[in-house]
Amino acid sequence: MISLFKWLCPGMHVKRWLVLAFAGLLLAVCGTGLLVQSVPVERRAVLLIRVEELFAPEHLWVAGSLLLLLGLAALYCGSYRAFRSVVDVLTPEECTRLAEIIHTRQNLRRGPRIVVIGGGTGLSVLLRGLKEYTSNITAIVTVADDGGSSGRLRGELGMLPPGDIRNCLVALADKESLMEDLLQYRFKSGDLAGHNLGNLLLAALNHMAGGFQEAVQALSKVLAVRGQVLPVTLQNVVLGAELSDGTLVYGESSIPRCRKPIKRVFLVPGDCYPLPEALQAIARADAVVLGPGSLYTSILPNLLVRGISEAIARTRAVRVYVCNVMTQPGETDGYTASDHLKAIFSHAGPIVDYVVVNRGSIPARLKVRYRREGAVPVVADTEILQQMGVKVIEGDLVHESNVVRHHPGKLARLILELALQERRAGELFRLSSTGGNFRSGYL
Repeated sequence: MISLFKWLCPGMHVKRWLVLAFAGLLLAVCGTGLLVQSVPVERRAVLLIRVEELFAPEHLWVAGSLLLLLGLAALYCGSYRAFRSVVDVLTPEECTRLAEIIHTRQNLRRGPRIVVIGGGTGLSVLLRGLKEYTSNITAIVTVADDGGSSGRLRGELGMLPPGDIRNCLVALADKESLMEDLLQYRFKSGDLAGHNLGNLLLAALNHMAGGFQEAVQALSKVLAVRGQVLPVTLQNVVLGAELSDGTLVYGESSIPRCRKPIKRVFLVPGDCYPLPEALQAIARADAVVLGPGSLYTSILPNLLVRGISEAIARTRAVRVYVCNVMTQPGETDGYTASDHLKAIFSHAGPIVDYVVVNRGSIPARLKVRYRREGAVPVVADTEILQQMGVKVIEGDLVHESNVVRHHPGKLARLILELALQERRAGELFRLSSTGGNFRSGYL
């Protein structure tokens, strides 16, 4: 009640417009009453009768029309100016395009439910494309990173590594262009040299909010992210790998440096549990997407968390693996697309319905540059993939830049098309089982 009375305080610039809108409503009612000839005179409001006496019966419709038009104009003007007074204070820079913003956000809320699983830069590339079409996005991110700024914060503060989480939050931010430079800023000197500002911000929020998940949620609100970002587990896990010669290596950053074929990867402890929200998102999804990203150090660590692979196997969603465009030195040297998929199947079972591979050309200058680093384009061996029981989707998905990455828009549209097909198929199935008529609500 006290909050309601605050609207009556001087200087709010709202009262006058609300009074004008109310007066316009009264005039509109009066005008409507005069135009309604079928209503008996004895039942009309006293005010209407008094106004009616001022005009001859044959001119009654003129008075009614004038009052109605005047009332509607006053009602519109008062309501609009009261609304503008509030919006100018809350979002002054966006007031002129408020209708566009509301329309866009309402459309995004009706978009398909997409769950993306992975880590690193590949995941953030896909998220940048998806957020333009839907806000029903859940990014499930690995927390096995132990290198760079994330590794230092993990060792010094005992917190989960924030780097991949930060990249996803920035990618889903409503105002990505304004926040990315700030959150991605890396100190170059002093005690903070090598640290990323976004990582430090998550570290501070982790201490203030009392937990890593709460810190991620707090920064999500600050950035107004479209969707949600979830660490796959809140337990402190270490990624290990068994190499082809039987050697065991521990630490996500150490595995690629061995430059030996990887036989399998595992987590320590092996009985770590996922966030319940992650399992719920997978169960409700229209599409579950693995990758793009480092196969052994970004994608598979998520699938090794207890319950994640089982949830993907049970979901009704379409399940998609986005194969990397280039091989990764120390991880997937000489791998074809089917080799990537075999690694997923050997660790998590047959949890993929579609494999997305690139058939577009890669600029020669980039091929030369990557070849010096030991990376080559991944061969799309379509026939072997089909023999493994998956459907293959090929396309020109390379983004022209200084590095070889997937094109965010092209990849997102491809995923959205698959998700919408699954949603329509699910609606058809549910309605056919109940004898209803199908009507698509999202096109």
